[in-house]
Amino acid sequence: MLTHAGRHVWRSSSRLPNGSATYARSTPGIASSGVTSKPAALAARGGCWFRAGEQELHVGVEEPFAPARKAHPGLVANELAALAERLRAAGHEVRFEESIPGAARFHVADPFGNRLEVRQAEL
Repeated sequence: MLTHAGRHVWRSSSRLPNGSATYARSTPGIASSGVTSKPAALAARGGCWFRAGEQELHVGVEEPFAPARKAHPGLVANELAALAERLRAAGHEVRFEESIPGAARFHVADPFGNRLEVRQAEL
């Protein structure tokens, strides 16, 4: 049995194709998440990191690249419906999921085809 001593996950990870980090950093919606610097020892590996509050998303280079369509990071949004509308307006397919009672959430693909789950924050 697993036990959990902490209160939340502070970091998750995803992947992108080689040469795509600059695009990821400048893409509206991704860049607004807060690009953060990687330590010099890790910067040479490529990829990029994003921060929102205490949580980080580390996006690493993977070759050959294949988007993650099953495994995925779970993100939390304060205004889920507003975020879904902004993503739709930018041309992304947003798929609300209702299989977990009481959990307002949706799935969306990042610009590289990786699956992301976004849940409404408990306010």
